[in-house]
Amino acid sequence: MRSTKASAAVARLNARDPHNRYSLGITASGFFYMLRAVPGGSPEKVSGELTLDEFVQFANQTGPQKPARVSKLDVAFEKQLGNRKADG
Repeated sequence: MRSTKASAAVARLNARDPHNRYSLGITASGFFYMLRAVPGGSPEKVSGELTLDEFVQFANQTGPQKPARVSKLDVAFEKQLGNRKADG
């Protein structure tokens, strides 16, 4: 069950970065590491041996980041905050 969280992080990374294919490896001692597929070669190791939480954090920070969604209410709130700072 521990690897489900790690594999979900790798799946999100693969969805964000269509140019590279990533996979995870697990050592006998329970540590995780990330591999990147190399065309015409063997996969290269991208990270060192990490704990589950460290691996998920590393996977979330790797590759292009998904832009944060901003709603109209968020924009209006930021504008209202900006007006208060200008007045004060």
